[in-house]
Amino acid sequence: MNLVSGPGRHRIPAGHPGQDGLGCSRGVLRHAVSQFPVPGVLMHVLVAGCGWLGTAVAARLLARGDRVTGIRTDPGRAGELRALGIEPLALDLADPGAADRIPPGVEAILALQAARGGAESAYRRAYLQANATLLRAARRGGLKALVYSGSTGVFAQRDGSDVDEATPPAPEPGTSAVLAEAERRLLDAAGERIPVRIVRLSGLYGPGRTGLIGRVRSGAMALGPGDGAWMNFCHLDDAAAAVIAAMDRGRDGAVYHASDAQPMRRREVVQFVAARLGIPPPAGAPWSGPDRRILGTATRAELGLELRWPSLGEGLEPFLP
Repeated sequence: MNLVSGPGRHRIPAGHPGQDGLGCSRGVLRHAVSQFPVPGVLMHVLVAGCGWLGTAVAARLLARGDRVTGIRTDPGRAGELRALGIEPLALDLADPGAADRIPPGVEAILALQAARGGAESAYRRAYLQANATLLRAARRGGLKALVYSGSTGVFAQRDGSDVDEATPPAPEPGTSAVLAEAERRLLDAAGERIPVRIVRLSGLYGPGRTGLIGRVRSGAMALGPGDGAWMNFCHLDDAAAAVIAAMDRGRDGAVYHASDAQPMRRREVVQFVAARLGIPPPAGAPWSGPDRRILGTATRAELGLELRWPSLGEGLEPFLP
């Protein structure tokens, strides 16, 4: 289980603040806009899944002059996007006929949608059916990029090995296998000259999403058997930058990794956070789960990315005593 972002995926459950329907606050958007001022409209970008990550990405696109349409499934929250400068589209991408409602003239699609819960059926709806809708829209032509925010959850290795962009997925049965199947279908579409790029995200954290700190404080994340496993993280700022870089400069059919430069062992995370909280590192029950180091060196080199937050310690600094 990914203790920052949920089981095997970089998302948070539907209904959680920041997920599909709530998104980022106006303050977060204003902060992003002030960081990335570029005049002039560049592209019409469809952000499919305008939740915590999607709204942060949209903020950066708006700031540089792109036109952004954002999809949320809840019509009642569409007005929130409009107030942020995002053109709202209330749409369930898994519904029949959804592709017909995607506006013409979209030049890039960012597939950032999330599953509603951890059931395998929810994953299939979000990452197979919804992506099929986006591919149907892409086949209309005129698209410069379709970027899918995949997950390092396609790697279920438990041997502490290094995995990079060229490592074949090794999923477990269930939701991990669905994520791998979603990638396969998209990469097959790249062979049809659809400009697909995949950005696999490690465990996301950032403003409004620092649950790891509370887990250590409560003892839910603790020292014990299995605490030597590698954990992999990516700050919201760096995830948004990677998605946009893949859209702007990525290769069709490429797979990229958005993950920080310093993976940490589980025990190191517990000890670091506990020390900053001024509490003894909690001890708990044995933990079992994936154990692998996610490498993104090739991604950063190809896309010209410089991490704003190269390590979890640096990224959590603003949120710790």
